[in-house]
Amino acid sequence: MKVTGYRSLTTAHDWGRLIGDANGVMPEPRTDVHVLILETDSGIEGVGLGAHGDIDRVFGAVEGEDPRAVSSLYDRMVDRVFKTGHSGATFGAIGAIDMALWDLKAKAAGEPLWRTLGGRDRFVPGYASGLDIALDDDALVRLYERFAERGFSAAKLKGGRNLEHDRRRLLALRDVLSRNSADPALMLDANESWNRSQAVRYIASLERSVDLAWVEEPVRRWDAAGLASVRRGIRAGVATGENLTGLEQYRPLLDADAVDIVQVGNVWGITHFLRVAAVAHSRDLPVSPVAYHANPVAHAAVAVPNHLAFEVQDLSAPIGLHVDQEYEDGGIVLGDEPGIGIRVDEEHIIAVRAADPPAAIDGPHVRPRRAGLRLVPDSHQDDHGVRAGERVGS
Repeated sequence: MKVTGYRSLTTAHDWGRLIGDANGVMPEPRTDVHVLILETDSGIEGVGLGAHGDIDRVFGAVEGEDPRAVSSLYDRMVDRVFKTGHSGATFGAIGAIDMALWDLKAKAAGEPLWRTLGGRDRFVPGYASGLDIALDDDALVRLYERFAERGFSAAKLKGGRNLEHDRRRLLALRDVLSRNSADPALMLDANESWNRSQAVRYIASLERSVDLAWVEEPVRRWDAAGLASVRRGIRAGVATGENLTGLEQYRPLLDADAVDIVQVGNVWGITHFLRVAAVAHSRDLPVSPVAYHANPVAHAAVAVPNHLAFEVQDLSAPIGLHVDQEYEDGGIVLGDEPGIGIRVDEEHIIAVRAADPPAAIDGPHVRPRRAGLRLVPDSHQDDHGVRAGERVGS
């Protein structure tokens, strides 16, 4: 079996709500989802997810190769761009290809990827995470009630802009999830919106009334000294890593003893997750994947010994993607369909795409000018806790 080509599609996910974080809110409840399909001479096709605009920089490393050599091909892609670097958009392309290669490998074996990777149990423990900063309190409760109905007893709130606003909402989440646990796990994600002293003051105040399992990305992703300083100043664990693109970016954070929960982005692929999990395990640290549509890395999570919990952002799939998994008992139940369990209805995606304009690229993907430089909560916040002018990333 040889890789012969690829196709790219863009579908959409309809969240049924606005999503965002401390950096901004998407302007509409629909976001783009990028799908990569690797073609082979055997007729089997592999599916990968995530933006892959730089694919032509690395595709030559896998073209004509047997996709079952996926780990070696991963290194071949990285080596192909070693002079200019593999981070950013290039790492996203490597991740999408890597995901599709693993899908091909498992399909060739006639088994789900979690089996190919050595997983014993198809259940992936998870936590709810609704990207919820745009929701008012009533809508927030309704959203997490739906998660609670699926057995979730842990949740992560987007916040970091208004202390009392976040305190009230965390307590509301605790009340909702208490139906499933006497002691629900609560987390807060600040998305790099503080400096280190702000982070310690903010979290220390929250901890007077809320027991937090972790605070996520309290300061910039690369700030090893800052993360270590925050970690020493609060009771909650410090989680980070979703935006790190390569083992070399984790090294300074681990050497500084700056991380309690090592995170990995789904969009960076299966091989990257497996390698980061192994490095974290060598430090006796848990690993926790940060979600993406269809949760592809969930197949790898069941195959590592230090997986803690998998972020679940929504209970539905993107348009035109049929995903062989369920949400039960507070986690993901993987199915038996060969590969990563994603079937793509290309005709439906193309038809929907033709009828609807592309979703806007805006909101939380653009860092606000005053992030990390606010002395007091914004004086012109709307009910969502995000300044109206920053709803679209300004």
